[in-house]
Amino acid sequence: MTTPKLQVIGELMNNSYGRARKAWQARNVAGYQELAKIQTDLGVSYLTLNVDGTQKLPVTLQEMLDFLPLVIPAIQEVTDVPISFDNPDIAFHYECLRHFNPAKSKGRPILNSIAVSRKNIPEMIQLAKQHDMGVIVMASECLLPDGSHGPSKTGADVVNTTKHFVSMLHRQAGIANDRIIIDPGLAPIASDTSGLINLCLDSIRAIRAEKSLEGVHISVGLSNFAIGAPKPMQVPLERAFLRLAMDAGLDIALSNPEKNTIPLPKDDKLVQDLVGVLATGRVQSGETHEDAGFRQLDALMELWGAQN
Repeated sequence: MTTPKLQVIGELMNNSYGRARKAWQARNVAGYQELAKIQTDLGVSYLTLNVDGTQKLPVTLQEMLDFLPLVIPAIQEVTDVPISFDNPDIAFHYECLRHFNPAKSKGRPILNSIAVSRKNIPEMIQLAKQHDMGVIVMASECLLPDGSHGPSKTGADVVNTTKHFVSMLHRQAGIANDRIIIDPGLAPIASDTSGLINLCLDSIRAIRAEKSLEGVHISVGLSNFAIGAPKPMQVPLERAFLRLAMDAGLDIALSNPEKNTIPLPKDDKLVQDLVGVLATGRVQSGETHEDAGFRQLDALMELWGAQN
């Protein structure tokens, strides 16, 4: 398989970043304009807009709804890069689309996201149809036999969830595969004791192997990967994982375009070391996922120690 060219959804307009948090607290639209221009100049394909709260910064839905009429037109004054609207609440998306001008965008906006745990899924799909949007599908959650939902535990779970939503998007809105972005989920490697990193890579390969899913895009939140790693290693680890994920079939990354959007070469030592760490996390006969996961964590600690 040919490695696809990477598209980047720039994530700097998110309150988990200091500059965005400062702009939000001051309701400073010029701060958002500056972040939009920085990312546009770095060549991103999309700009994410996430003004939701964090663990340290409470934000109400009404506060978000009050700010969107100001910030969205301001962003579109300085860039024609399409926006990915990131929030689970459909009211957020309605308000975004009231103020987003498609004539000022060089591409489709994105609805981020639908998932089995979301409310108002049919309504979200109709919203995407009416406004000619791309749609991000969170496939890290799957439907269970009893009709409830839970975490995807296998590549087959991810593929089945993907097929479920792709079918819904086709039938209910005529949205073709090339407008659908699948996110299989990416956990921090520093806390991965259940094989979730391998699951992510396996899921990307499984989606690419499924004929009916040809043409869909696959994305992950790249900055999640190195949370908890020593700070000097965070960006190199993200770039090493990006190489593995792109080789598996990833073609979009939600990431910080100032730091981590260029994959390391295949023969880079850190890439090969990461391959080795993840190999230790494969479950062997008679083991639990936790047994393999802690072995992977031990190998990761050894890698970190060797870098000091």
